[in-house]
Amino acid sequence: MSSDKENTLILNLETGAVTIQLLADKAPGHVERIKELVREGFYDGVVFHRVIDGFMAQGGDPTGTGMGGSKKPNLRAEFNDVSHQRGVCSMARSNDPNSANSQFFICFDDASFLDRKYTAWGKVVSGMEAVDALPKGEPPKKPGKIVSAKVAADV
Repeated sequence: MSSDKENTLILNLETGAVTIQLLADKAPGHVERIKELVREGFYDGVVFHRVIDGFMAQGGDPTGTGMGGSKKPNLRAEFNDVSHQRGVCSMARSNDPNSANSQFFICFDDASFLDRKYTAWGKVVSGMEAVDALPKGEPPKKPGKIVSAKVAADV
């Protein structure tokens, strides 16, 4: 685990634990939002509503439909030089680059066509097999869920 516990996220999925290093230097506003939502318990019980084999697993919508978000204002884009590769965590958004809110995705594979179009904010450092094991589908018949999300400094 990263020595920077304030910028380490632990997602406990039904399929196992996932540790994510937060990239505060690359996307400070997005990292702050993720930590704020995690500390409010926002992600606890939320499903991965869109899981595409070989591409990514998307979650963070409390409605489970892909249309919802938090009550907080949308974020300004913080596109950066982090390439969307296996294990990279990035924010979902609509066609408006400044529409990211609470939904995020974790890449299964090379998705570099998303580079500088979506804000990458983290990288899985352990537990990627738990992400791989999420039920697939758009939406999955029985979606996998985040049992709990914690900032490592709070554990």
